[in-house]
Amino acid sequence: MQFLTDTNFDFVGKRKIAVIVSLVLIAAGLVSLGIHGGPKLSIDFRGGQIVEVHCEPALDLGAARQVLLDADVGVQQVQHFGSDEELLIYLETEADLGVAAGSRTIPQILAEAFPESTVELRREEKVGPKIGGELRTGAINSVIVALAMIMLYITVRFAHFQFALGAVVALIHDVLITLGLFSLLDKEISLVILAAFLTIIGYSLNDTIVVFDRIRENMGMRRKDSYEAVVNRSINETLSRTIITSLTTLMVAVILFIFGGPVIHEFAFALTVGVFVGTYSSIFVASPVVIAWYRWRSGERNLRGKAATANS
Repeated sequence: MQFLTDTNFDFVGKRKIAVIVSLVLIAAGLVSLGIHGGPKLSIDFRGGQIVEVHCEPALDLGAARQVLLDADVGVQQVQHFGSDEELLIYLETEADLGVAAGSRTIPQILAEAFPESTVELRREEKVGPKIGGELRTGAINSVIVALAMIMLYITVRFAHFQFALGAVVALIHDVLITLGLFSLLDKEISLVILAAFLTIIGYSLNDTIVVFDRIRENMGMRRKDSYEAVVNRSINETLSRTIITSLTTLMVAVILFIFGGPVIHEFAFALTVGVFVGTYSSIFVASPVVIAWYRWRSGERNLRGKAATANS
């Protein structure tokens, strides 16, 4: 028994509504990024230090933050990590490994301020500003190179530039919406999240290529149909595969989000968002871009033909 056979949804007819929805989501994300001065970068990209301490019983987050601020040890942020007993403390790069304040370490400062709690240092990490800058540049370059190679591959694979353009626009759409959502939710962009973005690009591209391949096949078999009808039919014919793939991937991402623990929590969240957005863009972004480019090129050719006829 097959799933969603012989569907005839008018996806192409809803493309204008989809464009409005996408533009609103992207605009909201860009406004948020503008307000925050860009994406909220983690220690991986901006440089700095992380200190994780275990407090038993748990400390009040606001009180612990104020104690560390008063100690003037270069604290930038204090937050819970996984549970209320775990504190994650971000510090400036200039601080001495993030644990020293004169002769006292951060665990000692907290232990003295909260004698009823046992404070234990779990880990400390440091990334210099130069390394952070190199990682930031490398991350941007990796995304640009990936998009360029994808455009080249699809142009050669399908022998039509509109397919490459549609795929890249859809991928940029996916990344902008996911990045904007992270900004709206005040979540950090780390190397793990960058890996999630590249995973989203690969997932969305795979789904888009399946639709494009069917469009190319139907262009040869349905020559009497309009281009919009061919595209819409192709989306419907691959809809079953698209939804089944999305649901199975989404189940894994949601399970990782719920049970994966704090280390993989943000990656799973980005992947969950990416599955939704990637499936949406394969249907409502990539294919309409292909149609728009085709109609524009067809109109341009017709205008040239009329001009040539008039001149003759």
